[in-house]
Amino acid sequence: MKATAKAHTNIALIKYWGKREEKIILPTNNSLSLTLDGFYTTTTVDFQEELSADIFTLNDQSISGVQYDQVTKFLDLIRKSAGKDNLFAHVKSINEVPTAAGFASSASGFAALAAAGSKAIGLGLSDQELSRLTRQGSGSACRSVYGGFAEWEMGKKADGSDSYAVPIAPADHWDVRVAAVVLTAKMKKVSSREGMKRTVDTSAFYSGWLDGIPQDLKQLKEGIKHRDFEKVGQTAEANCLKMHATTLGANPPFTYWLDTTMAVMQTVQAMRANGILAYFTIDAGPNVKVLYLPENEKSVEKTLRDIPGVTDVRLSKPGQGITYL
Repeated sequence: MKATAKAHTNIALIKYWGKREEKIILPTNNSLSLTLDGFYTTTTVDFQEELSADIFTLNDQSISGVQYDQVTKFLDLIRKSAGKDNLFAHVKSINEVPTAAGFASSASGFAALAAAGSKAIGLGLSDQELSRLTRQGSGSACRSVYGGFAEWEMGKKADGSDSYAVPIAPADHWDVRVAAVVLTAKMKKVSSREGMKRTVDTSAFYSGWLDGIPQDLKQLKEGIKHRDFEKVGQTAEANCLKMHATTLGANPPFTYWLDTTMAVMQTVQAMRANGILAYFTIDAGPNVKVLYLPENEKSVEKTLRDIPGVTDVRLSKPGQGITYL
C-alpha cells in the first residue's frame, strides 16, 4: 500500500490570514493563489501492516517532535476515512522549499502527503475531496491541489464541508513569472499559526482587513481573466501590505520583515518608476516574491540579485497541480 505524489507550493495573491475555527482550519476570508513550478515537495507514503507507529523522514533526516506529531495527526484523518485506524506508514518527503521561512513549505508538504497517503490507502478522492482533506493539515495547502490560479472558498458551514479550493485558471492560461527572493532560510520567530491567532484576537486593524477582501478578489479575478498584469500586480501588492499592517496592530505587535525585506520592496517600486513592471508580495516571513512578465526576466533577476543581503533568487513559472509518480 504505497504511493508517491508531488505537489508544488503556491503564493497567495489574496492572502489567507486568520481562522474562524482552529481545529479543522476554517478561514475568515477567501484567498486566491498562483501555484509555482519552482518549489515543490515529493512524498512517498507506504502503509505497512508490520509497523506499530508511523515513521517520518524529511530530506533523509528522521523527524520527531512537533513536525512528526503534525504528520501522524494528519495520517489519522486518512486512516479514519479509510476505516483503517491501526495501519501505520513510513513517510518519506523531499522538500525543495525552505521550511518555515515564508515560502509556504507546509502547502506543498501537506498537499503531497494528502495525495500520496489517500492514494496509498485506497481512497478514491475527487480533487474537491482531496482539497477539503488537505485543508485540515495546512490551510494554504488546499490550493496546491490545483495548478495555475486557485481560490480557497472559506465556506460557511461549521463542519467545513464547503471550505475547499477551486480552480480559477490553469497554468497555461497566462505566463506570469515569480522571482522568489531569498533573504534567509531560518525558521521564523512567530509561526504563521501563532501570528494569525494573535492578529485575529488582538489587532485593531483586523476588521478593516476583512472588509477589503471582496473588492480585492473581484479586482484580481478580473485581472487574471483579461491578463491585465498591472491590475493583478497592484491588487496583490496592496493586499499584501494590508495583511502585514494587521500584524503591527496586534498586541504585542510583530512583523516578519527584515531591513532587506524593505530594501527589496523599495527596489521593486524603483523598477516600476523606471518602466519595468514588477510587483511584490510577501507571505508570513521575511522573504519576498516578485511578480513580473517573461520579457523582463533578465533585468528583474539581475536587479534583485544585486541587492545587499539577498542570498538567492529563484525563478518560477505557473506550476501544475498534484501529480503521482
